[in-house]
Amino acid sequence: MRIRVKICGITRVEDALAAASFGSDAIGLVFYEQSPRHVSIDRAAEIVAALPAFVSAVGLFVDARPEQVRAVLDHVRLDVLQFHGDESPAYCAQFGLPYLKAVRVRPDTNLVQYAADYADARALLLDAFAEGVPGGTGQKFDWSLIPGELGKPVILAGGLTPGNVGEAIHAVHPYAVDVSGGVEKEKGIKDAEKMAAFMRGVEASVVG
Repeated sequence: MRIRVKICGITRVEDALAAASFGSDAIGLVFYEQSPRHVSIDRAAEIVAALPAFVSAVGLFVDARPEQVRAVLDHVRLDVLQFHGDESPAYCAQFGLPYLKAVRVRPDTNLVQYAADYADARALLLDAFAEGVPGGTGQKFDWSLIPGELGKPVILAGGLTPGNVGEAIHAVHPYAVDVSGGVEKEKGIKDAEKMAAFMRGVEASVVG
């Protein structure tokens, strides 16, 4: 089975184009001002306008006011929304676009319940928990905490790198993997060689 890839935290057109050229299925744009990977609406629109066909643009939000999300959607052609805060299922569904719900996984996290609660989500994005940080920590979590059958596609995030993505795929068998810090020179600036190596790691993984 083919593993999809999203490269998140894109802040430059050249990084988006490089990600697409290496075979990334999606790029992520962070509309959370406290993130070092935050992009303005104008920059995001420029990046999305440059994307080739069949590469999805995903907009990441953290407990944003609905009008903030709509302001982005008025100017940026997003294909999918990604919510990293405490957004309710009704909140996530109100914008009329496919959405992903991010879950910061701890030992006591009931992922089966999350999958039931967010039944309309196209996937659950599973990330590492860090106190006070909604995501993008570069930390791994215990992959054994993921149930074998959630009834919902899993996008695996959290501390993935070119060196461990193959191991992660064999351990979790996710629908997709999501990487940000693991392919960067510095926060928000991607490294083309690392992106290429990450994609090679994904492609070399055979999920049985």
